[in-house]
Amino acid sequence: MSLSLEDANRIAQGAIAKAKELKIGINVAVCDAGGRLVAFQRMDNATWAGVYGSQGKAVASAAFGRPSGELQERAHLPTPSGIRAAEGGHMIMGQGAVPIFRNGLVVGACGVGGGTAQEDEDCARAGVALL
Repeated sequence: MSLSLEDANRIAQGAIAKAKELKIGINVAVCDAGGRLVAFQRMDNATWAGVYGSQGKAVASAAFGRPSGELQERAHLPTPSGIRAAEGGHMIMGQGAVPIFRNGLVVGACGVGGGTAQEDEDCARAGVALL
């Protein structure tokens, strides 16, 4: 089972709708189960650093199959930090991304950057909820 471009764009639009509700500007990245970018959108006036944050959090969430914020406390330990180094250092183990499941399998993740950590996660959850 995979994540289609149509699904990824729907998720991104759902995250943006939530950001508009919160009156914030975000970057939203949707990746597949292997951490490869499927869709990306940047709202007007969103911070440029959120481009990297949204993608890095999505990669981490997809890799571990859990919200990226749950990885934060263990990010410095040998196994998670070794995995991050082996994959090229793109993972960001901080709050703001959630995995996407289908039939119990991780098919991708949605990561958001631009708001507070909680706002980012809330936007990501709102997007994924549209599937």
